[in-house]
Amino acid sequence: MSLQGEKTQALFEKGKRVIPYGVNSNFRYWGDEDTIIIDRGEGAYIWDMDGKRYIDYRLGFGPVVLGHAYPTVVQKVQEALQGGNIFAWTTPVEISVAERLTRMCKVDKVRLTNTGTEATMHALRIARAYTGREKFIKFEGQYHGMADYFMFSTPSSYRGGLGSRRSPIALPNTSGIPKAINQYVLPLAFNDFEGLEKTVKANWGDLAAIFVEPILGNSASIMPQPGFLEKIRELCDEFGIVLIFDEVKTGFRIAKGGAQEYFGIQADLATYAKAMGNGFPIAAIAGIEEVMMTIEPGAMAHGGTYSGNVVGAAAADATLEIIENQPVLETINQRGKALMNGIGDILTEAGIPHVVTGVPSMFGIFLGKDQEPRDFRDYLAGDGELYEAISMGLNRRGVQPDSDGREPWFLCYSLSEADVNETLNAFNDSVKDAKS
Repeated sequence: MSLQGEKTQALFEKGKRVIPYGVNSNFRYWGDEDTIIIDRGEGAYIWDMDGKRYIDYRLGFGPVVLGHAYPTVVQKVQEALQGGNIFAWTTPVEISVAERLTRMCKVDKVRLTNTGTEATMHALRIARAYTGREKFIKFEGQYHGMADYFMFSTPSSYRGGLGSRRSPIALPNTSGIPKAINQYVLPLAFNDFEGLEKTVKANWGDLAAIFVEPILGNSASIMPQPGFLEKIRELCDEFGIVLIFDEVKTGFRIAKGGAQEYFGIQADLATYAKAMGNGFPIAAIAGIEEVMMTIEPGAMAHGGTYSGNVVGAAAADATLEIIENQPVLETINQRGKALMNGIGDILTEAGIPHVVTGVPSMFGIFLGKDQEPRDFRDYLAGDGELYEAISMGLNRRGVQPDSDGREPWFLCYSLSEADVNETLNAFNDSVKDAKS
């Protein structure tokens, strides 16, 4: 049964004539029958062109932490736009956003940019300029944006080409990446203490940075094992390597100060986007004074025409003020715990081995085994086909997580208890259908 109604299908076909596959990001393409066109969003809901309502657990891949068209944020943006949108100078709202970031995330300095990809790209350049080294470590199943350097061993890479855990292969995610780039990327399995220490000690003289998503935001929110992030911090301190937390997904979602606050570990640099502006394009690189001041005019390049633009900065200023002063994350965590527990109960009753992974604001569902996955390779051993069957059943019932279990369920402040109950009822029915 297709997700497309008549109007949605007609508009999708029209889009395909002028846009490759009818989408402006490959992640939005679910095939010719299930790719939908959105008319509008409000709170925790979205509606397609045929008026079908979904409870939205994709939330634009995570940014919409408050809710779609959140009135306070929209009003702040509208008011700011009355005085213009982009200037070749700093505006007061940029300073306000930077002050909020330094206060909430306990960082010294901030530079604003527009997207997560831009933030991670600049962070890597800063680390290289600061250390005078060129290589970096990343972990399999982690996604740091669309820049060529990061498109290795991502969640879209598959087990057969990753090599052994003892000697991982930097597997390119896409055509079009120069072959020589892989010599700068050292991929490792997440939560592999031995492999991490061995690789750092063998390569530290060339290592500018260790790049890590503290929670695997594109691999069902796999959590770090106790002591793993601490081990990364210890090795970075010992060998003069820049520790970079990619908080594009965890920032302002799992705690007011992001993963650094949640896990009690301070990185040298951190990258933010998504929840920072409730869906408006805004991102940031932030970190300690010594490393951030490597950005020196005429010596180390960082720039962008739209960096700190009024729309994004005003949205971030409003969003961060709400997160800082209202029970946003407390409410989301309450709803998320109810969902995680309810989903777990339904799967247990159905006799399906499972683990509900991650944290309440961004959790994943691992099916087929009852042992928590430690890394991306473990995740690939789960039952992805069963997850997709359940997920598509939910979508047909007006509840929308991603059809791919690698993408977490995201929650927003606007989600109600009634929405949670509706979701669990739909989940129960979808599990029964998938098993029949």
